[in-house]
Amino acid sequence: MVNLGNMMKQAQQLQKKMADAQNKLNEIEVEGSSGGGLVKVTATAKGLFKKINIDKSLFKDEDKEILEDLLIAAINDAKEKGEIAAQEEMKSLTGGLPLPPGMKLPF
Repeated sequence: MVNLGNMMKQAQQLQKKMADAQNKLNEIEVEGSSGGGLVKVTATAKGLFKKINIDKSLFKDEDKEILEDLLIAAINDAKEKGEIAAQEEMKSLTGGLPLPPGMKLPF
Protein backbone atom coordinates (compact mmCIF):
# COMPACT_ATOMS: atom_id res chain seq x y z
CA MET A 1 0.00 0.00 0.00
CA VAL A 2 1.26 3.48 -0.84
CA ASN A 3 2.28 5.60 2.13
CA LEU A 4 -0.08 8.59 2.06
CA GLY A 5 2.25 10.67 4.24
CA ASN A 6 5.10 10.28 1.75
CA MET A 7 2.83 11.19 -1.14
CA MET A 8 1.70 14.36 0.63
CA LYS A 9 5.29 15.30 1.44
CA GLN A 10 6.30 14.79 -2.20
CA ALA A 11 3.34 16.87 -3.36
CA GLN A 12 4.35 19.70 -1.03
CA GLN A 13 7.95 19.55 -2.28
CA LEU A 14 6.73 19.66 -5.88
CA GLN A 15 4.48 22.60 -5.08
CA LYS A 16 7.42 24.50 -3.55
CA LYS A 17 9.60 23.75 -6.58
CA MET A 18 6.85 24.99 -8.89
CA ALA A 19 6.49 28.21 -6.86
CA ASP A 20 10.27 28.74 -6.94
CA ALA A 21 10.28 28.20 -10.71
CA GLN A 22 7.46 30.71 -11.15
CA ASN A 23 9.36 33.28 -9.08
CA LYS A 24 12.50 32.72 -11.12
CA LEU A 25 10.55 33.49 -14.31
CA ASN A 26 9.98 37.00 -12.96
CA GLU A 27 13.75 37.53 -12.75
CA ILE A 28 14.70 36.24 -16.22
CA GLU A 29 14.64 39.01 -18.83
CA VAL A 30 14.45 38.53 -22.60
CA GLU A 31 14.64 41.02 -25.44
CA GLY A 32 12.70 40.94 -28.68
CA SER A 33 13.29 43.20 -31.63
CA SER A 34 11.77 44.11 -34.96
CA GLY A 35 12.53 46.38 -37.88
CA GLY A 36 16.19 45.40 -37.91
CA GLY A 37 16.54 46.51 -34.30
CA LEU A 38 14.64 49.79 -34.63
CA VAL A 39 12.14 48.59 -32.01
CA LYS A 40 13.24 46.54 -28.99
CA VAL A 41 11.11 45.17 -26.16
CA THR A 42 12.41 43.79 -22.85
CA ALA A 43 10.15 41.47 -20.85
CA THR A 44 10.37 38.91 -18.08
CA ALA A 45 10.11 35.23 -18.97
CA LYS A 46 6.70 35.36 -17.29
CA GLY A 47 5.49 37.93 -19.81
CA LEU A 48 5.65 41.21 -17.90
CA PHE A 49 6.93 43.94 -20.20
CA LYS A 50 9.66 46.05 -18.62
CA LYS A 51 11.04 48.31 -21.33
CA ILE A 52 10.45 49.40 -24.90
CA ASN A 53 13.10 51.18 -26.95
CA ILE A 54 12.13 52.82 -30.23
CA ASP A 55 14.86 54.22 -32.47
CA LYS A 56 14.58 57.99 -32.64
CA SER A 57 14.70 57.89 -36.45
CA LEU A 58 11.07 56.74 -36.36
CA PHE A 59 9.65 59.97 -34.80
CA LYS A 60 10.39 63.28 -33.12
CA ASP A 61 12.81 63.20 -30.14
CA GLU A 62 10.43 64.91 -27.72
CA ASP A 63 7.79 62.18 -28.23
CA LYS A 64 10.09 59.17 -27.72
CA GLU A 65 9.93 58.64 -23.94
CA ILE A 66 6.19 59.33 -23.70
CA LEU A 67 5.43 56.88 -26.52
CA GLU A 68 7.62 54.17 -24.96
CA ASP A 69 5.87 54.55 -21.58
CA LEU A 70 2.42 54.53 -23.19
CA LEU A 71 3.27 51.37 -25.14
CA ILE A 72 4.39 49.54 -21.98
CA ALA A 73 1.22 50.61 -20.16
CA ALA A 74 -1.00 49.47 -23.04
CA ILE A 75 0.76 46.11 -23.44
CA ASN A 76 0.60 45.36 -19.71
CA ASP A 77 -3.06 46.45 -19.59
CA ALA A 78 -3.87 44.05 -22.43
CA LYS A 79 -1.94 41.27 -20.69
CA GLU A 80 -3.84 41.84 -17.43
CA LYS A 81 -7.19 41.86 -19.24
CA GLY A 82 -6.19 38.66 -21.02
CA GLU A 83 -5.41 36.97 -17.71
CA ILE A 84 -8.78 38.04 -16.32
CA ALA A 85 -10.56 36.75 -19.42
CA ALA A 86 -8.68 33.44 -19.13
CA GLN A 87 -9.70 33.12 -15.47
CA GLU A 88 -13.32 33.80 -16.36
CA GLU A 89 -13.19 31.21 -19.13
CA MET A 90 -11.68 28.63 -16.79
CA LYS A 91 -14.34 29.45 -14.20
CA SER A 92 -17.03 28.67 -16.75
CA LEU A 93 -15.31 25.38 -17.59
CA THR A 94 -15.00 24.34 -13.94
CA GLY A 95 -18.63 25.16 -13.20
CA GLY A 96 -17.71 28.20 -11.13
CA LEU A 97 -15.51 26.26 -8.73
CA PRO A 98 -12.50 28.39 -7.79
CA LEU A 99 -9.00 27.02 -8.26
CA PRO A 100 -7.03 26.21 -5.11
CA PRO A 101 -5.01 29.19 -3.78
CA GLY A 102 -1.79 29.72 -5.71
CA MET A 103 -2.91 27.58 -8.66
CA LYS A 104 -2.96 29.47 -11.93
CA LEU A 105 -3.80 28.35 -15.42
CA PRO A 106 -2.34 27.72 -17.84
CA PHE A 107 0.13 25.62 -15.90
